[in-house]
Amino acid sequence: MMAASLNMGGLNLKETFFISHGSPMLSVDDSIPARPFLKSFRQKLLTDKPGSILLVSAHWETTHPTVNAITGPSDTIYDFYNFPKPLYQLKYPAPGAPELANKVKKLLEAGGFEHVVEDKERGLDHGAWVPLILMYPDADIPVCQLSVQTKMDATHHYNLGRALAPLKKEGVLIVGSGSATHNLRTLIDPSDSVASWAAEFNNWLKESLLAGRYEDVNQYLEKAPFAKQAHPRPEHLYPLHVAMGAAGVDAKAELIHDSWTSYTLSYASYKFSEST
Repeated sequence: MMAASLNMGGLNLKETFFISHGSPMLSVDDSIPARPFLKSFRQKLLTDKPGSILLVSAHWETTHPTVNAITGPSDTIYDFYNFPKPLYQLKYPAPGAPELANKVKKLLEAGGFEHVVEDKERGLDHGAWVPLILMYPDADIPVCQLSVQTKMDATHHYNLGRALAPLKKEGVLIVGSGSATHNLRTLIDPSDSVASWAAEFNNWLKESLLAGRYEDVNQYLEKAPFAKQAHPRPEHLYPLHVAMGAAGVDAKAELIHDSWTSYTLSYASYKFSEST
């Protein structure tokens, strides 16, 4: 299979998305409330088919911003352990998007990011393929992944998004894939309740985003209640900052899904739309 070209079909997207992908079990477990939400994405949230997808995954950490530039179908990376066998049999062989990877690199360099790396071997980790296998199950849309830099701050990632905003006008769907809360040490299964600290952080994030207080969200470590408890490490929140930045300074945030599993794992997801 040849690499798909960056055929945008004239589509001009006005929105970006942040998806809380939660557990890898999302790909197979119908009891997870976020599963039908993602399966209905094409019908309810974005009816136009994007020309390609730029996916910012919490599960790819690098020193410098890095994009995968794959020719042909993407490998499916099983970067999780001790899960049921059916998960390791799933495949998401979406075409690579080397032309998009090159555009991402050039936009980031033009935006002041001096060292941007192209990786010509890495496939799609579960932060990418778990939500995408539900959102676009045919795996026929070219996908490029972008990494996060955990030694940098949230504003760095917001600025990554700002630099990538022009891609929307070329039909590129920009998706940040992480989790609104992510503290694996606190998970309890099964659980019908939600930890108060997790709910408080989740509510602060929702209220800040819906009010357009994006600078507060960039400064979440100082502004948010229980920030370090909700995110002992920042990698699962940084994809939100990229999606937020790529939507534009005056973008409007909308909560498009809100559910919980495992006592502290939020699946809160957001759409960011350009102001009109």
